Amino acid sequence: MTQAQQPQATPAPQENSPPPTRTSTEPAGPASTGPSLGRLVGVDLARALAVFGMYVVHIGPPLSATHGVASWIRYMADGHSSVLFATLAGFSLMLLAGRREPRTGLAGRQARARIAIRAVILLALGTVMAIEYGGVIILGFYGVYFLLALPLVRLRARTLAIIAAAFALVAPQLAYVLSSLLTPSAQQSINSYDPLRHLSEVGVLDLLLTGFYPALTWMSFVIAGMALGRLDLSSGTVQKRLAALGAALTAAAYGMSLLLAGKGALRSLAEDGPSSGSSGPMPTGGGSMPTGGGSMPADGGSFPDLSASSLLQAGPHSGTTFDIIGSVGIAILVIVGATVAMDRLPRLRRLAKPVIAVGTMSLTAYVGHFLAQSVFSTPAGTGTQQSWLPLIMYVLGAVLFAAIWSRFFRRGPLEYLLNAATRSANRIR
Repeated sequence: MTQAQQPQATPAPQENSPPPTRTSTEPAGPASTGPSLGRLVGVDLARALAVFGMYVVHIGPPLSATHGVASWIRYMADGHSSVLFATLAGFSLMLLAGRREPRTGLAGRQARARIAIRAVILLALGTVMAIEYGGVIILGFYGVYFLLALPLVRLRARTLAIIAAAFALVAPQLAYVLSSLLTPSAQQSINSYDPLRHLSEVGVLDLLLTGFYPALTWMSFVIAGMALGRLDLSSGTVQKRLAALGAALTAAAYGMSLLLAGKGALRSLAEDGPSSGSSGPMPTGGGSMPTGGGSMPADGGSFPDLSASSLLQAGPHSGTTFDIIGSVGIAILVIVGATVAMDRLPRLRRLAKPVIAVGTMSLTAYVGHFLAQSVFSTPAGTGTQQSWLPLIMYVLGAVLFAAIWSRFFRRGPLEYLLNAATRSANRIR
């Protein structure tokens, strides 16, 4: 997605959450037996918000064409929606691997196989879509995240949180050094032997280091989501602690960045126009959008033309330590806020059922909005797109489709196919 932007993946796009028609009216289960049904609905709501945030960036007006509240909405969607999706992707992994307690033995082997199959499918689907829409497609990156996360699925929440923090502190600096050493000729040499790069704009190097959502820096979000998945989010104590943690991370990261880098520290790359890689997917292939290794960092992936002082910034897609920590803080606040709202406001939960339905089929909603942009020739969120009407129509269309579909089917169309493809994991003994 473009925030320079998936989803996501991803969220990760996920098909395991119960449909809203089956959970919205049921009480939360005891904390001792697992996560409450209300908590799962809250996660679906957060996933829907991530989908709509991506729509804002892909279809809505650019930040430079907005004012007042609209500017705030556009700024918050830029980068933060894809981060939220990646964090929820990590949470989704725990739904497969065992929520509070990791699956072991045969069940554990089958769960890891299902994750691996999903990873391969998402990587293949992302590569196919990147042929048409360019490097902004997040699904291929999701596939890599899932594969890299496989060795971590049995770890406890505290261990996962420590690993996520270590990635946030070390990975941006490592990415800066590696990208600085990686000359254009070296990139071309590596890409010449990369079959993925021959098929689309996204090769192995892009997936790991120089793309829009490089695994080196974005694994922080996924692992943080895995840690959240191991917690009992239906517990009031856990909710309060996470809310305090999210607020502290957000305030500390952005506050320190402003202190060290000045008033431009939180500047969004969307303010620099299409060349920033944050203005949305181009239906014709995204050829005008730079990949990592261009003049601007592509969603945290590449810093070759920037000074070391850029590592002090915290704007969306800067991919710095401050950006990662602050974005994780915002993701935690959104997930906890959605969880609390769905658990404690049953009337709101009933009213939000159509929106929650979008969250249960986020993969369909994500892929579908790209296909719809091509079919209807919808202007992307670039300097030529000034109206909010296309965005409103896409959001309403997604809500209407999801609400109707969920009345008859437990999973979305693509979610059903993805689930069916992973059934072969049950043959593992």
